[in-house]
Amino acid sequence: MIRVGIAGFGKIGKLRFQILSKHTGFDVVSILEKNQDGVIPDGIYRAKTYLELLDQDLDAVIICAFNDVLAEYTIEALKKNIHVFCEKPPARTVEELMSVSAQYLKTNVVLKYGFNHRYHYSVIEAKRMISEGKFGKLISARGVYGKAGSIDYDKNWRNYKKVSGGGILIDQGIHMLDLLRHLSDDEYTVRHALVKTLFWNIEAEDNAFILLEGQKGAIASIHSSATQWKHKFLLELTFENGYINLDGILSGTRSYAPETVKYGLREFEDITWAMGKPQEHTIWFENDHSWQLEIEEFHDSIKGTRSIKNGSIEDAIRTLSLVETVYKFND
Repeated sequence: MIRVGIAGFGKIGKLRFQILSKHTGFDVVSILEKNQDGVIPDGIYRAKTYLELLDQDLDAVIICAFNDVLAEYTIEALKKNIHVFCEKPPARTVEELMSVSAQYLKTNVVLKYGFNHRYHYSVIEAKRMISEGKFGKLISARGVYGKAGSIDYDKNWRNYKKVSGGGILIDQGIHMLDLLRHLSDDEYTVRHALVKTLFWNIEAEDNAFILLEGQKGAIASIHSSATQWKHKFLLELTFENGYINLDGILSGTRSYAPETVKYGLREFEDITWAMGKPQEHTIWFENDHSWQLEIEEFHDSIKGTRSIKNGSIEDAIRTLSLVETVYKFND
């Protein structure tokens, strides 16, 4: 049984607790929650500080804290040879993350980051289809990930740069950048970017417009927005021989639903009827087990039955580097 502690017991911390409690391989023994009004489940030790949490004879820690302590918390756990699962973003800056990497290289423990979207069934299916090769080389990609904000969006801690490191891009758009890298199996250079605060009275950005070029030649555009007003997730991938669109993604509120993969092969042999109207297929996904699947990978990696393939320190560095490069375009 893997003894685990949870640092941060907000929305995500509670969700992680539910998943871990149902897993036969984990035993949640301690939780750190600095909000004194926060309720800790019966029978679990309430740590007053992060170091106290780590001192509870832990094998692993799940870090669900604010962005300004993610790197610090990860390093402290690694120093004690405790396995770490840290939510995204991996840190506020690449400099912070490189300090984590330096400490990680001194250990033999598991370090995993919560790039949860990779575990959605639509993404898994799209990755499988691409790997088969019949769609050919990726030509271009276009992604939109937008939210409506909320009536108190301007008061959310995620919009204070000192705490979060940025706005909507580092909070939500980072998922789209990671999926672009993951699905195309390529690395990208930011060719141009605009980071703007267009509506909300916040110090961080509420919109980011990004143009990227892959090492294999594909061109991608990503729009990360907190002014979409209707929750939207769409990633369109165009290949030599067809297209694959990830349209919608399941979440706790299901406000980005439905989750589908829509695909088709190019057809322009019949110039009268087929051109521009390929036969399109849609795969619908009704269940989201992404949270369970990524914890399974963390568990199995600790047990030594497989390695981290999703959310590695290399993934974290490369994806956060893209985010940081976008921000530098507007410095």
